[in-house]
Amino acid sequence: MATLKGQNFRIFTVSGTTATVIGMATNCTVTLNSNTEEASTKDDVGLAAKPTVVSKSWQVQVESLNVADVGSLLSGIKAMTRFVLMWDETSTTDNQTPLHDGMSHYGEAYLSDATFTFNDRENSAKSLQFSGVGPLTASEEAFTGSAVSPGSYTKGQFVRLFLSGNNTTTPANVIAAAKQLSLHVSMTLEDATTKDTDGDWQIQEPTALNYDISTTALVRSGDTITSAVTAYGVTELEAIYKDAAPVKWQIANVSGDNNRTKGSVIVSGSVIIQTLTLNGPNRQNATYTAQMQGYGEYNVGS
Repeated sequence: MATLKGQNFRIFTVSGTTATVIGMATNCTVTLNSNTEEASTKDDVGLAAKPTVVSKSWQVQVESLNVADVGSLLSGIKAMTRFVLMWDETSTTDNQTPLHDGMSHYGEAYLSDATFTFNDRENSAKSLQFSGVGPLTASEEAFTGSAVSPGSYTKGQFVRLFLSGNNTTTPANVIAAAKQLSLHVSMTLEDATTKDTDGDWQIQEPTALNYDISTTALVRSGDTITSAVTAYGVTELEAIYKDAAPVKWQIANVSGDNNRTKGSVIVSGSVIIQTLTLNGPNRQNATYTAQMQGYGEYNVGS
């Protein structure tokens, strides 16, 4: 008897009859939940629980390399777009063509949580969490596959965080000696299921959108940078923290000497510094981590 290592199922976004795979995926997870309620009464015999299913819900999570599509995803979550998602087994060299078999299902979902990680000289990655809205439907027809070419993937994208000292000036100061940068966006969903809802699938609607930024850098006394590039270090961040006021920020592609010259802006907005942590381990690099909480809306691009 042959033992199969596992089927290559993938997550797709669907438009009409075209299914586009979420590319560069490293992991795909589909979770189906039965939301239960205890239905035991004083009249039951014995102590065994007798739960009753009151609603059903589902979530999809995708871990993926390459964050070239960060702008479109951030626009989608900000606009509270309902994505149509499908999962199916796949074929072809890149495992990106849906096969339309018995496991294939699709439904509407909000992109409720997204984390984009930009680490220089390491893999840039994204983690996407979709929350289903209403029922899942078994696909009754084969969707036309629209594969995403892997292209020429680079191990990491040179992306940096730029800050301003206030909430009016365009950010021009890069976080110097940076080691890590991540942007996390989350949408709060509330159960909107009513007595009039058809079936037992949970209906959810968005109520709030939050985001935060985390960056880690080396603690250095005098950073060796070109005179043309102004940098933000611990002292400047401490001043922002002390002022307790929002400041402008931008996450942008960079180039030039030490990769600190700002290029195209990916996303921008305002933040307050929530936590500033300095760490000085024995015989290792001293680092600081700044946790920043979003203030108001973010803007895709400059």
